[in-house]
Amino acid sequence: MSMIKVDNLTFCYPSGYDNIFEDVSFQIDTDWKLGFIGRNGRGKTTFFNLLLGRYEYRGKITASVQFDYFPYPVKDKSALTCDVLRGVCPDAEEWQLNRELSLLEVDAADVLWRPFDTLSNGEQTKVLLAALFLNEGHFLLIDEPTNHLDCAARENVAEYLRRKKGFILVSHDRRFLDGCVDHILSLNRANIEVQSGNFSSWMTNFQRQQEYEQTQNERLRKDIKRLQQAARRAADWSDKAESRKIGFDPRNTEKSIGRRSYEGMKAKKMMSRAKAISQRREAAIEEKSELLKNYESAENLKLSPLTYHSSTLVSFTGVAVSYDGRTVCDPVTFSVRRGDRIVLDGRNGSGKSSLLKLLVGQPIDHTGTVSVGSGVVISYVPQDTSHLRGTLDRYAEENGIDESLFKAILRKMDFQRVQFDKDMADFSGGQKKKVLIAHSLCTQAHLYVWDEPLNFIDIYSRMQIEQLLSDFEPTMIFVEHDAEFRDTIATEIVSL
Repeated sequence: MSMIKVDNLTFCYPSGYDNIFEDVSFQIDTDWKLGFIGRNGRGKTTFFNLLLGRYEYRGKITASVQFDYFPYPVKDKSALTCDVLRGVCPDAEEWQLNRELSLLEVDAADVLWRPFDTLSNGEQTKVLLAALFLNEGHFLLIDEPTNHLDCAARENVAEYLRRKKGFILVSHDRRFLDGCVDHILSLNRANIEVQSGNFSSWMTNFQRQQEYEQTQNERLRKDIKRLQQAARRAADWSDKAESRKIGFDPRNTEKSIGRRSYEGMKAKKMMSRAKAISQRREAAIEEKSELLKNYESAENLKLSPLTYHSSTLVSFTGVAVSYDGRTVCDPVTFSVRRGDRIVLDGRNGSGKSSLLKLLVGQPIDHTGTVSVGSGVVISYVPQDTSHLRGTLDRYAEENGIDESLFKAILRKMDFQRVQFDKDMADFSGGQKKKVLIAHSLCTQAHLYVWDEPLNFIDIYSRMQIEQLLSDFEPTMIFVEHDAEFRDTIATEIVSL
């Protein structure tokens, strides 16, 4: 057991104006299993790069362990998998690798002697995780491993990680985090905090803290307003008392010669009272400024789905997709009716995304029939974001969407105004996905077709989108492996 200590860490990209981290300090135990959470674009991957020594920074990071990063960069993907893994964990014995792969439900005899690039994305994720955990004494930085894992694989990897120790895991899948971490490292607006427990316990505490700070903020706001009014009254009283004291001639206005000293004492008392009220007001303002620094707000999103004239929008009849002449799933038959929110379920490579592409008119080899109702307007969110280039202004113009509405939705999804002028190619994975979702929300449609919309998207935005779909109940067919999202949104499951 040892500690990783971060002291007064400050970092800003050379081309940036604002610090990503500013005077951040905390420490973690190398035996902990940490879930690392925070908004998209806030610096989770940047922090990993700082631990790996890839950027210069101010402050100090002290660690007695070597850091390994996942996803591990494989230079020659055409090499045999066993040779790739030998480069990742050169000291591991073959029996150890076989043991780890069996825990991840991977057939070692099959994958080790195949070229690495013939493995599915899920298999590549599993074999690299197994190899990295065999580097004894290393601390693993795992960056969003679930994006290529189906539901069953996520459960399996969560169970595998629960057996391990010594890692920081970036994931936005709430149920996945609950299944494998014992501490949460939260990247907040103002700081980084460490808390014992899983995601659910952290979220409960975080919401309680925000509710408390909101209550305190409202109380102090009222106190400050009351004290400002009291300060003005006390200042008026003090001025009046002072004006009666200055130039006062008791022989002309009062028989008592002690009147001047009385007025002076009264003026002094009023001035002292005004000063005390002012000090109390400043203390309340300072206390108020310490609240809500980490407050995470998520405005409600809106959607204007069109109502189709018929109850059935789409019908799949005996549909099975093929890759290179090979059928990858049994034929499926189902219909999408008004108000349905259908999730396609199945292992990676079972044809889920292909069915959605087929529905939106892309050329996919298949058997069976897909019937789309006359005049059905479809809004499609693809899985791939690599085509996003250029500014948001240009994107809105090219796609014929209302630029003001488009940017307003992105603002509600935690985009800063400074990002509106950046090239989308420089956005984080989550920010790119939000662009596609915002585009879809700008489009009035009968049917919303979303292919893994939550890949890379932060937890707060996931809950925001869940609330939107629960409130407006659009007709949907989608693919998504986030179990919490599926259970909340789907009205029907179609298994492939």
